[in-house]
Amino acid sequence: MTRFAALVLPLVLALAFALGAPAALADNLIEFSAESQMQLDFHVPDAALAAMLPAGWVPNVASQGPAKNANIRMVFIDRSDITGPDNKPLGHGANQLVYLIVPIKQTSSGETGQMVLAGITADPADAPGPFGVYLAASDHHMSRAVVTDGGATRVEETWAFAAASGERMEVHLKYERRGAPKAAAVVKFFSAKDPATAQTWKYERGLDIMRNATVNVGDRVTDFSYRAAGGRLGALFDGSEKVLSIDAIHWSTRAVFGP
Repeated sequence: MTRFAALVLPLVLALAFALGAPAALADNLIEFSAESQMQLDFHVPDAALAAMLPAGWVPNVASQGPAKNANIRMVFIDRSDITGPDNKPLGHGANQLVYLIVPIKQTSSGETGQMVLAGITADPADAPGPFGVYLAASDHHMSRAVVTDGGATRVEETWAFAAASGERMEVHLKYERRGAPKAAAVVKFFSAKDPATAQTWKYERGLDIMRNATVNVGDRVTDFSYRAAGGRLGALFDGSEKVLSIDAIHWSTRAVFGP
């Protein structure tokens, strides 16, 4: 095992468990997808976040590890292949979106997982989506440029999603890509609109932690900017938020199960 892998692998495993306790798989496979993602961990104002959560649910924030203090995650997703239980393409068979997810705990039962708070999706047919919180994008853009030079792989990415109602989430960055250790997890995702609506996701992914406020993984991000504004997003991203981690998920496979 290389020194890099020896350092990062425990962090990847810790981050996988930080997503939530392993959940039992539901009976029915809904869809399967192959994806790549860009993931930003934040700490946003606690009171503003609490006001957007349903009664009986509180953030389940990690006290240590690479997800320490992160109470919300912004995830940009390029879903390159989406298939149904019959292994045939679902809808267009591909989509791009961004969503906000919160590590969550139900106070009465102690059940943990992730709660989908909001999102913007490029495919209008995907709104309001399985969690009832996605907005259709009025404008969206994603580009990725990869250059290999002298053995180093450098990537530049831009993601931008805007909704007609004014919500907007964007990120632009340049970074050096490295091999990412594999992580796997089974996590239950709840709807912030109706927590009774939930799905169980089983996934494997290559998680490349490129900058982290808690754990010294080195900093391979050379240029970075983001924007989150409009609608309810303004209360969360009011300028006092802190970026705690920047993670590239070079590949991910996700199986979605539901009742």
